[in-house]
This record gives sequence, structure tokens and C-alpha cells, in this order.
Amino acid sequence: MFDKILIANRGEIALRVIRACREMGIQSVAVHSTADSDAMHVRMADEAICIGPAPSVDSYLHMAAIISACEISGAQAIHPGYGFLSENASFVQMVEDHDLTFIGPSAAHIRMMGDKITAKETAKALGIPVVPGSEGGVPDVETAKKVAGAMGYPVIIKATAGGGGRGMKVAKSETELEVAFRTARSESKAAFGNDEVYIEKYLQKPRHIEIQVFGDGKGNAVHLGERDCSLQRRHQKVLEEAPGPSITPEQRAEIGAICANAIGAMKYSGAGTIEFLYEDGEFYFIEMNTRLQVEHPVTEAIFGVDLVREQIRVASGMGLSFTQDELVLNGHAIEVRINAEKLPNFSPCPGLVNTFHAPGGLGVRMDSALYGGYRIPPYYDSLIGKLIVHGRDRPEAIARLKRALGELIIDGIDTTIPLFFALLENEAVVTGEYNIHWLEKFLAEELG
Repeated sequence: MFDKILIANRGEIALRVIRACREMGIQSVAVHSTADSDAMHVRMADEAICIGPAPSVDSYLHMAAIISACEISGAQAIHPGYGFLSENASFVQMVEDHDLTFIGPSAAHIRMMGDKITAKETAKALGIPVVPGSEGGVPDVETAKKVAGAMGYPVIIKATAGGGGRGMKVAKSETELEVAFRTARSESKAAFGNDEVYIEKYLQKPRHIEIQVFGDGKGNAVHLGERDCSLQRRHQKVLEEAPGPSITPEQRAEIGAICANAIGAMKYSGAGTIEFLYEDGEFYFIEMNTRLQVEHPVTEAIFGVDLVREQIRVASGMGLSFTQDELVLNGHAIEVRINAEKLPNFSPCPGLVNTFHAPGGLGVRMDSALYGGYRIPPYYDSLIGKLIVHGRDRPEAIARLKRALGELIIDGIDTTIPLFFALLENEAVVTGEYNIHWLEKFLAEELG
């Protein structure tokens, strides 16, 4: 087991990793930009090293600075959290070249799943159901028209190197296809430096279902059920829950086994999430995230396991601490992502937090790096906290979430908390009858 781990991240996820390290008796090293010198992860870690100025490219994305921080501190391993360098194969290779351990999958697996076309081909070869679509990238508009015509409209054009909704455009007819195709390529080039796109059948009212998987790198793998992440705004998740309200135990066991078998066959190491669109009882693979997800706490709640602890164990060579048979689903969990944003436009709202009070009580967890007197910097993602609740069933979890939101105080800045009060009063959310398009329509009607 490692003696010291460096956390190459900030905010609540950095705190999350520090806590796991402390429980395992491992020293933690925080890295930070000059803008984060007073951040909570800097205060809580055993050591802290400044790695650059405020812009991410000069600090949290500065690979050489992070490696240097490891050498200075004597850390043997790096936990990337999510975002930043967590899915950067070049960084993983650099870590390994310096005889350090990356707490996550291999560079080869990150590279494989980071390219959407390769990921889809790999998933298909491993027996994972995929969305009907083009065989590889589509080079020009004329080819796109032929592919879309054979497949049938509507279709969606996606960047092969994409993520977060960038480089994605829907075309409902051939008339719309040309503009959508060129726009998707332009956005992809601007965002990822790669304008290659591919085409898939566009499902009308799917849900977003993701399966949490874990491999030990030696061919052993498990799944930890699914999460429903269908409540999204501009392809960004807003609320997640587990288990999915539309998934039966039989479906969970079937798709979970398919995913676990695929991960085992790949000899994948660490945590991963296989994401699907789900419609009319069918699962369609869309991508795999080769890292810990923002919404991992809902899975931890219903299975009673520490996924960060498992990441560290696997990376150290100890293997998983549980088998598939030992994973028993218990109750229901919901997470809401609280952002420093002003409604109704969701514009970023950094600034001074005058008062912060986290809710408590049975089945309530608040993952946040806020504290009273903390000034949220304007340079990073607007996520400032995750409120997670767990109940014996979905109605109890919803009731608990309402109660916890009522206790949560973040004074001095605007947040998205009012949105969740509104959502929990809506019949579609209460009954679980929503899809990936529902929230956009709700926001248009309720917030204008």
C-alpha cells in the first residue's frame, strides 16, 4: 500500500480523496493554484504545494508541475479525481515514465475509450449493445447524407473526440443535415482540435442510464448497478439517482453482467462507467468514462462501499475487497449538483460565501469544499457541492432530499438550489417519468 498520495485536483473531489486516504492511514498531498491558496482541500491535506497561477492550463493541467510536486513531496501515486487530467492518456504515460502510479486505468484503455469511434467498435466487439450508426468517421456532407438516408432520420452528428455536449448536433431531415454536419465539425475542431465526426440514430425519448463497473486489471470485474442521469441541461447532468426508476432487477442483472464481463475481458483496472441511452427496454452504448464519476456517491450509498478506497486498493495491487455476490443493493439514493449559478440563465456566480451550513441527519451526505468566508474563484467549474440522500425507497429519498435542501444554507452568492425545490414538486420527477429531453422543456416553460 502507498504511504503518500498526491491528489491532482481541487474542490469537493479533492476533499473526497483526502478523506479516503486518511481512513486508510495514507498521507495526502494537495496541489493548488495561487487562486486556491485558501481552499479547503489545501487546509485538510497533510501537505500542500502550489503548482502555478490561477488559469487551469498553468496549474491543474500543467503535467510537469504535478509530476514535480510528486517528486518534491515523495508521493508514490497520483489520484486524478474527475475532470482536468483524469482521462488524459499522455499524462498517465508521463506518470508511469517517472515510476509513479496512476490511480486509474492504463493509458491504453483511456486512449481506447477516449475516441468515440474506437470505443463503440470495442464495445460492439465485447458484446455490449450499441446505437445504430456510421462505421467510423464520416468525411463529408455527401457521405453523411447517404449514411443518414440509409439509417433514417432523425440522426445525431457527434465529435469522435467529444464530450460534454460539444460537437453534437441533431438533424431531423436532409435539409437540416448539411448545416448540422458543418456546425458539429466546426465545434469539434474548436473544442478538441479534431474535426472528425460520426453519425448515429437519434433516439426520440431515451433515458440516460450508466453502469458502474470496477476491474482489478487481472481479468476480474464487477458491476455496481446503474444510475439514472436523465435530468440534464445542455448535456450536463443536474440530478442523478440509483437505482434507475425504470430499470427492473432482471434488466439490471443482465446489462450489469454484460458490462462486467466486457471489463474483465479488457483486463481493465479501476473504476469506470459504461453509459447508455435506454429506450423501450433496450440499452444502446454511447461512451465509457474511464474515471470516477461526479455522481459516484449514489452508488456508494446503495451498496455501502467506498469507491475511492477501492480505486486505491486496486492501484496498489491489492485487488477488490468484494465479489459480485457480496454486492447487495439497499434502498434508493439521489444526488443533486449545486452550482454557483444565477437562474434563470445559469450564468456563473462566483463570489464571497458569507454563510455555509450543511444539512445533516440520517441518510444525508454533503460533499462540498465551501466554508463561511470562502471566496469562490471565477476560474473553474461552477460546481460547489453535491447533496446526496439515501432512503429505504424512492419516496423516502425524495422526502429526505426536500428536508435536506431546506436545511442547506449558502448565503452570499446565487445557486441552483431553487431549481431542485421546483423539480421535487413536479409530478414527472416524483413519479420518475422523465427522459433526457424533459428538463430542457421544463426549464423553458418554468423559467423562460
